Amino acid sequence: MRYGSTFLIALGLFAAPALAQSEAPSYSKGSVWDYGQIKTVDGHFDDYMKWLAGPWQEQQEALKKAGHIVSYKVLLVADPRKDEPDIILATEYANMAAFDRSTAEEYKMGEKIWGSLSKASQEQAARGAIRTVLGTMMVREAVLK
Repeated sequence: MRYGSTFLIALGLFAAPALAQSEAPSYSKGSVWDYGQIKTVDGHFDDYMKWLAGPWQEQQEALKKAGHIVSYKVLLVADPRKDEPDIILATEYANMAAFDRSTAEEYKMGEKIWGSLSKASQEQAARGAIRTVLGTMMVREAVLK
């Protein structure tokens, strides 16, 4: 009986490293992406694209230069169905910590980019005539090992 228990203990010692390896995560946490889903009003697609190529791109470049974002993209949806976006605005952040900024920091950066809060609010309202924000989706990349 003693020989059998010694064998089981030895088997357990060899199996333990294999079990530990199989329980290790198969991925690591990557960057965070925010996808804004935009539906342009009929006849205003080019108007909105001009705004994206102007003020929006300037805003994204300022955020990138300040280290708040990593990258950004404008994605066009081919043949969107009813109530689906025709444009997706993708913004990449290094990690979730990028969102942990104080309100004062956010307002200061906003003022640097857009000027006054009231001016930014008026411009936001004006864009409502040419597009609808359907929603946003935040996702984190899983970097496979």
